[in-house]
Amino acid sequence: MIADAKIGAGLRTDVLIVGGGLGGVAAALAALEAGRSVVLTEEFAWLGGQLTSQAVPMDEHSWIERFGATGRYRRLRDGIREHYRRWYPLTAATRADPYLNPGNGLVSRLCAEPRAGVAVIEGMLAPYRASGRLVVLQPAVPVAADVDGDRVRAVTLRVDGSGSGRVGEVTVEADYVIDATELGDLLPLTGAEYVTGFESRADTGEPSAPDEAQPHNQQAISWCFVVDHVDGDHTIDRPADYDTWRTLQPPFWGAPMISLTGPDPRTLEVFSRTFTPHAGRPDIVADQGKNPGDRELWTFRRILARDNLLPGSIPSDLVLVNWPMIDYLGGPVVDVAPDVAEHHFAQARQQSLAMLYWLQTEAPRADGGTGFPGLRLRGDVTEGPDGLAMAPYIRESRRIRAVSTITENELSIAVTGEAGPYRTRDSVGVGMYRIDLHPSTGGDNYLDVASRPFEIPLGILIPRRLENLLAASKNVGTTHITNGAFRLHPVEWNLGEAAGALAAFCLERATSPRTVHGTPELVLEFQSHLAHSGVELHWPDVTGY
Repeated sequence: MIADAKIGAGLRTDVLIVGGGLGGVAAALAALEAGRSVVLTEEFAWLGGQLTSQAVPMDEHSWIERFGATGRYRRLRDGIREHYRRWYPLTAATRADPYLNPGNGLVSRLCAEPRAGVAVIEGMLAPYRASGRLVVLQPAVPVAADVDGDRVRAVTLRVDGSGSGRVGEVTVEADYVIDATELGDLLPLTGAEYVTGFESRADTGEPSAPDEAQPHNQQAISWCFVVDHVDGDHTIDRPADYDTWRTLQPPFWGAPMISLTGPDPRTLEVFSRTFTPHAGRPDIVADQGKNPGDRELWTFRRILARDNLLPGSIPSDLVLVNWPMIDYLGGPVVDVAPDVAEHHFAQARQQSLAMLYWLQTEAPRADGGTGFPGLRLRGDVTEGPDGLAMAPYIRESRRIRAVSTITENELSIAVTGEAGPYRTRDSVGVGMYRIDLHPSTGGDNYLDVASRPFEIPLGILIPRRLENLLAASKNVGTTHITNGAFRLHPVEWNLGEAAGALAAFCLERATSPRTVHGTPELVLEFQSHLAHSGVELHWPDVTGY
């Protein structure tokens, strides 16, 4: 049981998880189901990270409906579908569809509103809140860490009280500390060794890496937003710096970014997308292995399709705008001064608002006219600043210097000459996604590499030096390049599950993560525990894309 004391006296728990995104939630569930007490903290008002506060629908591999995910992740997916079946006036055909896709979007077979994810995550955690074994501090950000040699004894967080009832600073002591933040916030606070941006080819041996390291060359962030299309003029105020955004054109883009024209992420050929409000159900099934689905932007990331509901239920589809045009290239937000990071966050929001204003006033229409004034910004769906998402979409974090690091040389089909799964003796789960890097703050275009399905090595969760700190999000032992295959929803969830389960396993066995990793018998015992809890450790004979 957690000693739930007043602010100032602090808290004591078995496992402290800083960051309540998908990795943090999964880590909490794994540790809690193993009988441990947990303090889970989150910066924003919603748990769920990229699925909820960042508003990005699940981005998954081709086989997700059959295999390639943990049992708990399937409970999340099933729960989202049941949320719609239980509460929404679905058509009979939609309700009966076992693969219900609320948005009929093409980025995923499960495109849904962020609040659906919030509701299911809260439901999954509810029994543990009721028991007192889980305390959630929210909104809360880490501000300091107490480190004794190679052990993290405690982390101090600033809590604003709106979600947890606590206000001020609280110090949480824990046997194990898991960094599941979006940007690897605990790594500098704890003195953990880490890397940012692009490593050099000499460091990683990757053929796509540059000759020299580029620590401030990081993938773009995006500040997403949701729109619908209804009668009337819903044009927002013209952004003050609209002309600047309207003419911004990176050398490799082939057109102003605020347009429908830009490079194909896979071929780099410049082409123009279409945008057709109320485009109907696509005639293809969402499968990024066969079709990225981004040619028609209305259906690309649609999160609620009115055709799935009884007539008259809603006036319009809901569409998430997470498109190439809002990738912010102005500068990194990691390891820069706080005022510089905030400037870049604010500029990313302005770029997104400029894109919306352009859509409302200048975007080409099929009838030869320009602008869609009926586009309405749905800030009520996302509850974030300026009517946008609650948080920026983060693609790249600080990354621990880990016991093991997975590189392009393991995942790339072109480098390995193999399309079958990458296998490892210390697998703690599976994942699959193309190596998909968005344009970067260093001026790079897309880097898109066909990759193999992969098993997740235990060693990428474990820092080289610190004894009781684990990574559970985009901060694991990948490179700038392979992060592009690890950053999506099901892999982040699996990373979190493995980290939470590892902390509980080490407490139960009175051992350490590095000892587990270095002892074949303990690896097998831990893998047996994971498999029993529903973690798939190995791929069948499938090929990459």
